[in-house]
Amino acid sequence: MFQKWRAYFPPYIQSLLARLLVVTIILTITRVIFYANNSSSFSQLTVSDWFAGVWFDLITICLIFLPYIFLSIVPLPFRDNRWYKLLQKITFYIPFLAAVSLNLLDTEYFNFTQKRSTADLFALISAGNDVGQLLTTFIRDFWILIVCFILLFIAMGWMYRKTDSKRFEKGPYKRSWKKEILFFLIIIPIVILVGRGGLSLKPVNIIDATLYTEPQNTALILNTPFTIVKSYGKDDLVEKKYMSLKAELKLYNPVRQSAPQNLLPDNTNVMVIMLESFGNEWVGAFNDTTSYTPFLDSLIGESWVFEYGFSNGKKSIEAVPSIISSLPTLMDNPYISSPYASNAIQTLPGILKEKGYSTAFYHGATNGSMRFNSFAKQSGFEKYFGRFEYNNEKHSDKTWGILDEYFNPWTAKQLSKQKTPFFATLFTLSSHHPYYVPPHWKGKLRVGKEPICRSINYGDVSLKLFFEQAKKEPWYNNTLFVLVADHTPSTTSSYYSKRTQMYRIPILFFHPQKGKLPKKREKVIFQQIDIMPTILDLVNIKTRYYSFGQSYFSGKRKEAVTYLEGSYYYFEDEYMLVFSGDEPRSLKKFAGKGANSKTYLPVNGKKGKAMTRQLKAIIQRYNRDLIHNQTHVK
Repeated sequence: MFQKWRAYFPPYIQSLLARLLVVTIILTITRVIFYANNSSSFSQLTVSDWFAGVWFDLITICLIFLPYIFLSIVPLPFRDNRWYKLLQKITFYIPFLAAVSLNLLDTEYFNFTQKRSTADLFALISAGNDVGQLLTTFIRDFWILIVCFILLFIAMGWMYRKTDSKRFEKGPYKRSWKKEILFFLIIIPIVILVGRGGLSLKPVNIIDATLYTEPQNTALILNTPFTIVKSYGKDDLVEKKYMSLKAELKLYNPVRQSAPQNLLPDNTNVMVIMLESFGNEWVGAFNDTTSYTPFLDSLIGESWVFEYGFSNGKKSIEAVPSIISSLPTLMDNPYISSPYASNAIQTLPGILKEKGYSTAFYHGATNGSMRFNSFAKQSGFEKYFGRFEYNNEKHSDKTWGILDEYFNPWTAKQLSKQKTPFFATLFTLSSHHPYYVPPHWKGKLRVGKEPICRSINYGDVSLKLFFEQAKKEPWYNNTLFVLVADHTPSTTSSYYSKRTQMYRIPILFFHPQKGKLPKKREKVIFQQIDIMPTILDLVNIKTRYYSFGQSYFSGKRKEAVTYLEGSYYYFEDEYMLVFSGDEPRSLKKFAGKGANSKTYLPVNGKKGKAMTRQLKAIIQRYNRDLIHNQTHVK
């Protein structure tokens, strides 16, 4: 039967398939060696993890062997020439040697980093001459891995010769150009499809490993060539040494101890609502102009609100880690798509789940959008509800996903099916470009100078629909609501396009029972990464955790930090410091008397020096901890 099946394929196709099969087997062997050397991880391995690991191996093979596959099947008349065969061999052995060596390297290196190596490995190797100095030590301590590498190389060399296309020929091979073109047109698309990880919205990435296993087990199913390829070319962090570790610790320490405030009952539900693009520019409570958010304005009047709320980024993909795990993106690449996405982190759903909370993430977009489903799984959310779970395309905007007017109240109903206490997030959708509003709402919404105005008003109406439904649910009166914009939208406003104002967003805490929370507007800085530690204090969780933000109740300095295009923007008191190229660039007021004037203050003055030193401590700790996977309390 096997011989009959082989007869349908030309010898060169049989050769290609045989060699790729051998590569798959050898990568599986390196995976087994990895497991064997990390027995604690191996004990967590499941059958599904094995299959997921093979799937990632196949993805990797299609990515790194694409040139070899192309050269092997492209219908060219000189494919059997000696120089062409040499080129094929080069495109085969280079990725093969790289894949095997990197997998074997991580067999030991994983013990130090607790994650698969990414492209930042090369930056670490090239920084100084540590590798050269330690080379003999590596050879002595890890000689068994070198032996494994040599044996696998020899085995592959032998198999490469044994799988030459000539060995599959039964007599003289007559070429059929039509058949060769057909095989080429069939195989290349399949290879590309597998290489991108299937038909998902975006090619599979490092963080998507959480869709196949528990977050702590992602290294078991990933392989090092994959993580290197996916992180290569993306901007990495570089360790900074602005000051001694002792001096840094005095200024900044992200290891926190919660301080229960007993303002709310134990086992209070927590509902975080992330409002797409609801910047202060369009929120009437923060402006004297026309309001496009009358419902949110009324809620602000009944809530504990922060006058100087700041987002920690300009993208939705940056907002979710900031809010959920108190982890800002202080680099060019958003954390979720960065080489550090598989780091061990501590998150609100993860901490609360350990305290008996059920957890769920609601987002009406198509599943896979911005990899929120992957990050939700990594963060400890037990359930994810998106466009597919809603399962009614009649309520879709035909672009992003399910319209807010339907998804929001549906979410409120779904929460009644969830075990209490619960922690849940709702990320709204409809106020995102292209600012679609369904036809039945046209003429009924407030229209402004920008297309987003009507969409913001529609989002506000949809938010009202959520609360109208929530009030009917049994969990409502025992729930802490936190409302926060993910980021500010694009703007033509000269005021809100200033760096001093471009991160200003509403952040408010609301509880239905009067007197549980203060009803006032705090004239202090409060950033997205402060939400997680503040919630933990409000719901009386006693724990030690890692957070770049700090609780409002900590009594420490109120600050905010953002990053954009190589520059850090650091806010403290009424001032904003711009820092780039390891130097402070400017200092000016963003609030209070003289705010937003064109007058710059001296960066070398007392205030400028103090802010610069504080920011350097934050950057130094941030870069080091992300690089070395120290973003958690051990």
